[in-house]
Amino acid sequence: MNYAQFKNRVLNLPLILSKDILSFEKNRQALLNQLKRWQDRQLIIKLKKGVYILNQNDRKINPSRQFIANQLYAPSYVSLEYALGFYGIIPERVIEVTCVATKKTARFLNKSGTFTYQHIKPAAFRGFKTLKDENGLTYFIAEPEKAVVDFLYLNLDKFKRDDKDIFEGSYRFQNAETLNKKRIIELAGCFNNRKLSKIASLFCEFIERQKR
Repeated sequence: MNYAQFKNRVLNLPLILSKDILSFEKNRQALLNQLKRWQDRQLIIKLKKGVYILNQNDRKINPSRQFIANQLYAPSYVSLEYALGFYGIIPERVIEVTCVATKKTARFLNKSGTFTYQHIKPAAFRGFKTLKDENGLTYFIAEPEKAVVDFLYLNLDKFKRDDKDIFEGSYRFQNAETLNKKRIIELAGCFNNRKLSKIASLFCEFIERQKR
């Protein structure tokens, strides 16, 4: 199989997964060798082992980085700083796509960007929703309240139980009045962590101050 034949077979795929294309050739190793040669010629781009995308000029679909993030490491959903910036809860628009997953912490750096994954317990793997990117591809992202709770949990060592000013001062949280306090407390309870529940309550007090 030459590259033109290969390209025509994968043109409508947002990502190329080696496990899905091994049937293209009877000789599995021959196809893997081809993939390596096409990668060296920059005809295809490796995002991680077994996951590729066509080069910019040849691809028909440009999947969003949010979609790619879900596909690189599953199960996972976009959360933390990236989601907080996406919702306007912090002023920065974060470039690195930050996610949470039930598997161990991981990080991938490729031509599509940097993707980081923080571990949380399976019982807390909830509070996310589906959105569609500009290509109609579905990806998972935390609800605004869950992005906050995930951030608080994974930065617990930086918070003091009586520090009421850290949210606005150090982390520059904004638009907090749009958040649902009851949902924050509910999602914090999924972690079964007393300190997190206390910090979440302090955050809810911060929400009330923002409404004044």
